[in-house]
Amino acid sequence: MERAGRPRGAGATTTTPRRRPLPQVEGVRHRYVDLPGLRMHVAEAGAGEPVLLLHGFPQHWWAWRKVIPGLAAHYRVICPDLRGAGWTDAPRDGYESDQLVADIVALMDALEVDSVRLVGHDVGGILGFRVCLAHPDRVRQLVAVAAPHPYPRLSSRVLLHLWRMWPMFATATPVLGPFLLSAGRQRFPRHLMTSETSDPGVWSEQDLDLYTSRLRDPDRARAAAALYRSMVMVEARRSVAGEYRGTRLRTPTLGLYGVVLYGGGDEAHRLPEVLLGYEDYADEFTQTHVPGAGYYIPEEQPEAFLARVLEFFDAEHVAHGR
Repeated sequence: MERAGRPRGAGATTTTPRRRPLPQVEGVRHRYVDLPGLRMHVAEAGAGEPVLLLHGFPQHWWAWRKVIPGLAAHYRVICPDLRGAGWTDAPRDGYESDQLVADIVALMDALEVDSVRLVGHDVGGILGFRVCLAHPDRVRQLVAVAAPHPYPRLSSRVLLHLWRMWPMFATATPVLGPFLLSAGRQRFPRHLMTSETSDPGVWSEQDLDLYTSRLRDPDRARAAAALYRSMVMVEARRSVAGEYRGTRLRTPTLGLYGVVLYGGGDEAHRLPEVLLGYEDYADEFTQTHVPGAGYYIPEEQPEAFLARVLEFFDAEHVAHGR
């Protein structure tokens, strides 16, 4: 539900352009929203009930370009760049999960949106779970795309796959991570993306440059590593340690996953072990495999992604007799 009227105070908006031109998608409009201590870039399309899309790492709003038109035909689509990413400011601090949750809630307040359907990929999905736990009244439904939930149940077999996770540890390491993300021809961030997709050709050279070029700025490379360290490494440690088991996920949730590269479970129709463990902590949680997809489902299989998300959203309408 949206509140009518003009954004208040900290939520004042401006359309002042940044130096590097923004990539364009037909029907998408851009603006900058002033939040407490942060100017956030937001891409929007469509009208009606709001759907908030939170991108993954090392990406920004462009990650949703293939699915924005399909969603905007039914909803108002809101695609912010997270703190430090894309065209949003990259302050030196504020990358802890609590502050990132506060950024999202402040954005909703600035846009005068009471509640949203939230779709998050990768770090955006992890953040989506945290928003639901902290502010369950603000999220009507959650779609978590290739994102671990807060209640993992892992066996010692996962340790056999730790060696494959070296890029995660390298990215999260202070000094080393920002250097690898920004240096030279940026082979490292390109490797992060192309090694986890079912088809590296899903991205054009322009797409890869749009993602990696933002990281050539040392401040943005540092911010990206800090975001990754907080939302992936720190949150994984907290989840595995059971810090969230005193909470309950009350938001109706759909999990979408492709081939899981870490922790086994590559069979097409078997839920990987890393995605188990939520059963006793969630009211309504469905996990669905997307065939032919790796990690970047909205870009690799946009039609299948849209079909599953719209079906999930429609089910909520039917349940409420709309």
